[in-house]
Amino acid sequence: MMLPSGWRFIRVFTACALATLFAVPQSLVAQVHIVSPGELQKRVLDTSNERQKNLDIVLRFLSSPAAQKAMTMVHTDATQVKTGVSRLSDQELARLAARAQKADADFAAGSISDRDLLIILVAVLVLVVIILAAEH
Repeated sequence: MMLPSGWRFIRVFTACALATLFAVPQSLVAQVHIVSPGELQKRVLDTSNERQKNLDIVLRFLSSPAAQKAMTMVHTDATQVKTGVSRLSDQELARLAARAQKADADFAAGSISDRDLLIILVAVLVLVVIILAAEH
């Protein structure tokens, strides 16, 4: 029995595809990387360093006398807040660090008063508490 030429083409194509698939060593396929292991390690290290830098900025901001005063005013445990900050995602921590740096710079330049700084600190504390509450 003769197969139509379309079926013959499909059979030949399938046979060639399977032969190619099994002829290529799997070790060769496994060695092809889009990102090299060295580049991946560098990216992980850069991300880790950036996170640590942001964490240091926020913790330094929360350790200031004004922050301590704000935490006392809203009856918040500083240790809990600092622990909570360390559990924030990288993006949340980066945004918080940017806000902390801006508030510090504005306060140092005299652009904002003690009262304004306290309001900012209370807002930061509330933000941290909300983010942590959303995790649970």
